Amino acid sequence: MRSYLILLMCIVFLVQYFLQLIWLEYLVVVLALIAFVASATNANPFPRIVGIIMLGTGIILEFYKGPGLAGIAEGIMLILPLLCLVTLAPLLSLPLKQGGYFEAVESLLRNLLHHPKRLFAGITTSLFVLSPILSLGSVRIINEFLADLKLPSFMSAKSYLIGFSTAVMWSPYFASVSLVLYYLDMPVGNYILYGIGLSFLSLLIGNFLFVLWEKRHPLGQNIRPEMPIEKKDRNRLVLLGVFVISLLSMSLTIEYITKWSMIVIVSLISILLPLVWGTVTNSWKALYPHFKVYRDQSVPMLNNEITLFTSAGLFAHAIQGTSLANTVSEFLVVVASQSFLLFALAVMIIVLVFTYIGLHQIAVIAALAMQLNPQDLGISTLSLAMLLLLSWSISASLSPFSGLNLMVSRIVGISGVQVGLRANGLHLLMLAILGIGIIMFIR
Repeated sequence: MRSYLILLMCIVFLVQYFLQLIWLEYLVVVLALIAFVASATNANPFPRIVGIIMLGTGIILEFYKGPGLAGIAEGIMLILPLLCLVTLAPLLSLPLKQGGYFEAVESLLRNLLHHPKRLFAGITTSLFVLSPILSLGSVRIINEFLADLKLPSFMSAKSYLIGFSTAVMWSPYFASVSLVLYYLDMPVGNYILYGIGLSFLSLLIGNFLFVLWEKRHPLGQNIRPEMPIEKKDRNRLVLLGVFVISLLSMSLTIEYITKWSMIVIVSLISILLPLVWGTVTNSWKALYPHFKVYRDQSVPMLNNEITLFTSAGLFAHAIQGTSLANTVSEFLVVVASQSFLLFALAVMIIVLVFTYIGLHQIAVIAALAMQLNPQDLGISTLSLAMLLLLSWSISASLSPFSGLNLMVSRIVGISGVQVGLRANGLHLLMLAILGIGIIMFIR
């Protein structure tokens, strides 16, 4: 029943986006609040407590500021596109599951087992490709492929965080990019190449540092006999790359022609792609079990995300215009007028401090994106977007409360602090230094 409620919320929002009917807007806000209650009831203790605190604080602030119910509705409407994206994007994986593309990725990784450096590159690159489509599910899938190999914990922690965190900076199919660009009112087409550049930089740094790490911690060159990749799997790997590039090209083309929100475009493609796939390939019978798993397992598993995203979005909207938010904004404007480097460091430190104590990136970065004006700061919208997404990626890796850090620490069996700081601290420091340097150059 909860799945149908969440899916209904998404469909009503998409209809409202095009029809712009007031009564539909109120209906979808009510559905979102009901979905929050239903999800919070079934969420893990920490997300439930944080979500209730943020939602309650947001509601109090909206009434304190004056807008009241209208402000609450506006805050919910601002986060609803992201809720739809998180809910519907997993549908993109259904054709890949049905077509055997994940087995091709597994075949590739097993072929690289006797070459640790190539294996590391294969894991990080696979996550670079799969994460925009599967979100955190990509980490689970890759780990299932490699679970019986007993790779060193630090190798797994490095590869999973480095590979996954790249999607945070570039993919319009990912919540971070969609949210930041949505609030900054910036077309994805104007950002995407710069985001991909930052992501490749992160991959290069991570793989370079792993080469140095592996020299001090040799893994052996013959973990298992080499298993050549079959021709059908090679073809599927090529088609997987074509699939991702086609999705990206389609999204950017539709955005350029229609000027619709990229989040809405991605949500629509997520719904239509499995339907088109099933019709063209006549594989409805094979697809149905995947649809059923999505409805009965994938959507109900979004309890934590819906709880945190809804409450963080309302909280971020509620603190906009408050004395605290204005003070932070004025401080950052003054710092930016003195030095962009100090401004970039201040933004990154603010994000890291608040996320490290448990506040979700959405609440912190959405508040900054809504509060900061690039013109007042004397920088371009592109520079601000890159800085916020770089900060998001680094904080998602470092914070022991982030979904990525929590999942990886649970999988590899070491603490979140070890996963973030010890296994990836040097990589994140180098990424921050070089990333800020690049942003300073193009600002």
